[in-house]
Amino acid sequence: MPHGTMRKVIARRLTEAKATIPHFYVAMDIELDALLKLRADLNARAPKEGEPGAFRLSVNDLLIKAAAVTLRRFPNVNASWTEDAIIQYHDVDISVAVAIPDGLITPIIRKADQKGLAAISNEMRDLAARARAGKLKPEEFQGGSFSISNMGMYGVRDFAAIINPPQAAILAVGAGEQRPVVKDGALAIATVMTCTLSVDHRVVDGALAAEWLAAFKRTVEDPLSLML
Repeated sequence: MPHGTMRKVIARRLTEAKATIPHFYVAMDIELDALLKLRADLNARAPKEGEPGAFRLSVNDLLIKAAAVTLRRFPNVNASWTEDAIIQYHDVDISVAVAIPDGLITPIIRKADQKGLAAISNEMRDLAARARAGKLKPEEFQGGSFSISNMGMYGVRDFAAIINPPQAAILAVGAGEQRPVVKDGALAIATVMTCTLSVDHRVVDGALAAEWLAAFKRTVEDPLSLML
């Protein structure tokens, strides 16, 4: 099976990323029940398909917004390494990994922290559909300041993603599943997902990575803040 152009690009970029970027990883378990309830409530209130303003939120849409809001609070993570300086981006542009028949592509939600959930949802649906059809424009998948890769829909519990250069971090999202948790000294059941943040240690140190992921966790577990 000869290599296609996309497979060659993927191989070159991932080899470069893994060989030249000092990766390290931090992971946290995050409870999803509050976010799932908010999603259900908003979808129940949404206009129906075909009506003006219609939308259908996915869990990933809310996670994109939560990551974007957290990045706005931690500009040192919304950054890239160069030999002369660390570049901090003015905008929070989230690259979202989408599987396509011949590989992987990362369409971008631009200025995601400034967009509402419905706008993110409709834009992501459009970008993913055109990505699978091979109809994205170069500016729609080139660039970005941070990446999200979600394999929860495949039942993957947790994984560590390879950084998408020149970005300094990528968030790997696992499946939400019911797990036993301890609350107030008693055993309970909660819907929990494991998220793993891969970071470029030249840009982001351990404490900063942990602080970012802890802030992301607080946002997901208190998702009403996404409505502000």
